[in-house]
Amino acid sequence: MDAPTWRVGWRCLLLLAFVGSTRSEGVQSCEEVRKLFQWRLVGAVKGLPDSPRAGSDLQVCISEKPTCCTRKMEERYHIVAREDMQQALQTSSSTLKFLISRNAAAFQETLETLIRQAENYTSILFCNTYRNMALDAAAAVQEFFTDVGLYLFGADVNPEEFVNRFFDSLFPLVYNYLINPGVTDSSLEYSECIRMARRDISPFGNIPKRVMGQMGRSLLPSRTLLQALNLGIEVINTTDHLHVSKECGRALLRMQYCPHCQGLMLSKPCMGYCLNVMRGCLAHMAELNPHWHAYIRSLEELSDAMHGTYDIEHVLLNFHLLVNDAVMQAHLDGQKLSEQVNKICGRPIRTPTQSPRCSFDGSKEKHGMKISLRNGEETLASRRKEFINSLRLHRTFYGALADQLCVNDLAAADGLPCWNGEDIVKSYTQPVVGNGIKAQSGNPEVKVKGTDPVINQIIDKLKHVIQLLQGRSPKPDKWELQMGSGGGIIEQISGDCDDEDGCGGSGSGEVKRTLKVTDWMPEEMNLSDIKQIHQTHGGSTFDTTGAGCTAATESMTFTLMGAVMILPGLW
Repeated sequence: MDAPTWRVGWRCLLLLAFVGSTRSEGVQSCEEVRKLFQWRLVGAVKGLPDSPRAGSDLQVCISEKPTCCTRKMEERYHIVAREDMQQALQTSSSTLKFLISRNAAAFQETLETLIRQAENYTSILFCNTYRNMALDAAAAVQEFFTDVGLYLFGADVNPEEFVNRFFDSLFPLVYNYLINPGVTDSSLEYSECIRMARRDISPFGNIPKRVMGQMGRSLLPSRTLLQALNLGIEVINTTDHLHVSKECGRALLRMQYCPHCQGLMLSKPCMGYCLNVMRGCLAHMAELNPHWHAYIRSLEELSDAMHGTYDIEHVLLNFHLLVNDAVMQAHLDGQKLSEQVNKICGRPIRTPTQSPRCSFDGSKEKHGMKISLRNGEETLASRRKEFINSLRLHRTFYGALADQLCVNDLAAADGLPCWNGEDIVKSYTQPVVGNGIKAQSGNPEVKVKGTDPVINQIIDKLKHVIQLLQGRSPKPDKWELQMGSGGGIIEQISGDCDDEDGCGGSGSGEVKRTLKVTDWMPEEMNLSDIKQIHQTHGGSTFDTTGAGCTAATESMTFTLMGAVMILPGLW
């Protein structure tokens, strides 16, 4: 029987027992008590008294008045009271648990989508701009983003290693197809030599290190955030099934079901009495409160710090731009790199081969391979902010749980007659204790002893994840890139970019650095070289259909190492 059906049936049976149910002078018949007891246990029970009897065999529901309970009924009520407690805990935490679990699943799904989209962007880059090497580059691209996903979702992989593997695999392709185009060496050993030489000759400049920095600073916080959310779910699942101590169980029985033995089925406990019982039963759980509060505050601080150019959404969706910059850097330094490779690996035995053609599954294009404008769309950062705002409302969940249970459901309203553990009274006269273990020394209803090892273990886990959260906030450092002695290029960027830094947001959210070209120009670069670069690289822009490239003709623009360079007056 589900909970809503149970509650409706319970109320109906309680209405049958309304007459005389709030009298304290003693019950005349046990008929209503029998009905409620039988229905609550879903079936008939033998040995239920028809009329009140002496309760000398009772252990908890002791009364000088005749009682409708037997020892077996009391034992069964004891079990039901403990079950009710667990049900109340699960009901109270259901909103919080759903909030965390739903968002944890949504964040993971969003990250998976971002990874696929970033992989598609990178594949499109090769297919549209470096078509000859696209087929050979596909495996390296796929492996890289697979590693990104594995790391984000908790696998023991090293970002520095998979970034290095990607650029190691990329260099032989760039060397064979761009630096020495048209012919390739059939020797796998020679390609492996080029791959191994990449870290020594640095064909991609500082871009691999930039990728490592950006990946490390953006992936690790997101990985930690997911781990922390999973721990939050674990904490709630554990407290939902908290072990009810013997003392707590007896107190719950006395508060909720001992009135039934006297025919008081509609009575509710006095507020102070309820608070003492629930604060005693949940004393160990209340010790979680400061750590839970710190846990949510740390989640908030981490989320707030995940912004700017080191936000994972920005980093992943702009990875293909850095790959583009890396390929162009190697292309521009082709002659020097050829000499270095020849010194390390020797001259290749070259055999003409037909370059493989780019091949893309058209169906993939329909499922997110389009590079589209994201202005106005909900971003991962906005979803994170909305989640944290909702989670903030539950900061004091464990500290206020006992009070919430009494106020919302269990206790009688102020001014109404109520049950004090022995009889129906106008008000509860015992002192009311506070929350937490230390406050229970004066609790007249529940004796609280020692500590709960399960709660202590949860506290230790919360402390650990709080340390991780507080240590994973990305703090972008400004960096500078200087090229040439002429002073023509100086690039600066920090985590937050504005118009004064020469940054302009594009439709995909990337940050572009616009550099003024003064007296700097590579000696070996002439106008035809610039035109060639313009046509094959920065002068081409992706269209929104993913079908090809549209050449820019009104101005001379191309990208060098992530910077937009505008060369006026060359046409």
